[in-house]
Amino acid sequence: MSAAVAVALIVLLTLLIGLRGVAAMRTTSDFLVASRQVSPLVNSAAVSGEYLSAASFLGVAGIMVSDGVGALWYPVGFTAGYIAMLVLVAAPLRRSGALTVPDFAEARLASPGLRRVAAVVVLIIAGLYLVPQFRTAGLVLSVVSGTPYWVGVVLAGAVVSATLALGGMRAATYVQAFQFCLKLTLFIVPAVWLLLQAGPSVRHDALHPVEITRFAEDTPVVFQVDVVLEVGEPTPVRGPDGAVSLLPAGEHEITAGRTVVFGSGAPVPGLRGADVPGGHDWRRPLLDLENAEHPLLGTWAVLVATMFGTMGLPHVLVRFHTSPDGRSARRTAALTVVLLGVFYLFPGIYGALGRVLVPHLYLSGVTDVLVVALPTRVDTGWQGTLFTALLTGGAFAAFLATSLGLLLVVSGAISHDLAAGGLGQLRVAVVLAAAVVVLLALQAAHLAAGTLVTWGFSVAAATFCPLLVLGIWWRRLTSAGALSGVLVGLTASSAAIAATLFGPPLPGWLAILVAQPAPWAVPLAFATMVVVSLRGYPPPWAEAAMLRLHLDEESRSAQRVR
Repeated sequence: MSAAVAVALIVLLTLLIGLRGVAAMRTTSDFLVASRQVSPLVNSAAVSGEYLSAASFLGVAGIMVSDGVGALWYPVGFTAGYIAMLVLVAAPLRRSGALTVPDFAEARLASPGLRRVAAVVVLIIAGLYLVPQFRTAGLVLSVVSGTPYWVGVVLAGAVVSATLALGGMRAATYVQAFQFCLKLTLFIVPAVWLLLQAGPSVRHDALHPVEITRFAEDTPVVFQVDVVLEVGEPTPVRGPDGAVSLLPAGEHEITAGRTVVFGSGAPVPGLRGADVPGGHDWRRPLLDLENAEHPLLGTWAVLVATMFGTMGLPHVLVRFHTSPDGRSARRTAALTVVLLGVFYLFPGIYGALGRVLVPHLYLSGVTDVLVVALPTRVDTGWQGTLFTALLTGGAFAAFLATSLGLLLVVSGAISHDLAAGGLGQLRVAVVLAAAVVVLLALQAAHLAAGTLVTWGFSVAAATFCPLLVLGIWWRRLTSAGALSGVLVGLTASSAAIAATLFGPPLPGWLAILVAQPAPWAVPLAFATMVVVSLRGYPPPWAEAAMLRLHLDEESRSAQRVR
């Protein structure tokens, strides 16, 4: 009940804060970029608020339990991407005067076709990023309050669409800045409390992991998705009704919704596709994607996807358009690096404690709920209930803040870039897009949030990253080169994702490069843009367009005066 109250308070605060943006929203510019009047401090808090999604608040700690210590490379890539964005993209993108990324593409290269393709890419990236937000909202609410999965999904969709439809970017900015402060507090304070409450033995075990081979106590495991257990020896288990059955040695398919109670001292089964928490592979400080036994390649694949993908995320890029000028955009990016750096100090604490206190969660196939499951493991009284409620509220704030930015760029792509429309059409697009994402999320409970989000990063890295870097820094880029590169990057990354979802299992390094295509899709897109552009000629006004991107506003004003 307390968790449901915390969620209700977050929802109410989101709507109330969002109402501040209603009176100021009169034009398309108000809706999409808040009339470009957001200060660097507020903007950096808002960027951090929408960037710290379900994958950051819950996913990193969950991946650490299921895949090992190497999962901590994810936040390294997330933060490093902002440093690259600070150096290469932030200020020139704001000076372009565009409202969206497709806007920038047409303004720089005068290609309506490129604008439409870029709008489609926005929809794909946002879809891959939005679905896990709504999906994790449904999972977390079902775990802490017992509601059906669909309730959290529909609730998240309704709140986000209502806030955006009423207040646009200004409402989103206020909500995201507030929710970042809230998330930071509700993530750090429980982490400190858990460390103090867990005691010295748990802290020692967290810092000195060993493979968990036997259950220390009777442990019920609620399987949220279909999984395959690998049982090494015959293991007696109980059902919810107390009936005892025997799992013989071998592989066993366990269907979603089933509850199995493993007795004290029972051997811990393996889970196909995951390492047993605390084992040798789990402790390795590299990320072994797809259990392919190529950890260095897997780590590089994640770093390339997250770092270069950050530079191409449309809901992050649109934030720089809300700054008053290029210098403010650069300050926003610099402050964001600091804020994110503080937050990402703590997911490792939750992951390390989770390996000791709730290691059985990896069997359920859904470790995203790890963070909210920890407090009641160290305190079954009111304190554990309170901190569970606080973390649940923080998690919902993460879902809502990120979803606001994503849904905003989706509505902009539909009603500003694909079809010219006014304020009313933008609002309708928000509601319809939210409804579609809710329907997709209802079918995506079995997909890990971290996997979906990383796929979104991969598509962004192979499409918008080359477009922005070359569009900003290379005068010879042509519209044909840019269009070819974006299409090649989109095709390569999308085909790899489809092969992972629907294709047969692949061996070794090939499995990694298909599951995370950024290491080859990004260079391929860059090379395509360069080769095709060199076969043509840049437009005569390309140099003037480059000067617009790189001369600060004061220099341009001085030139006009002279």
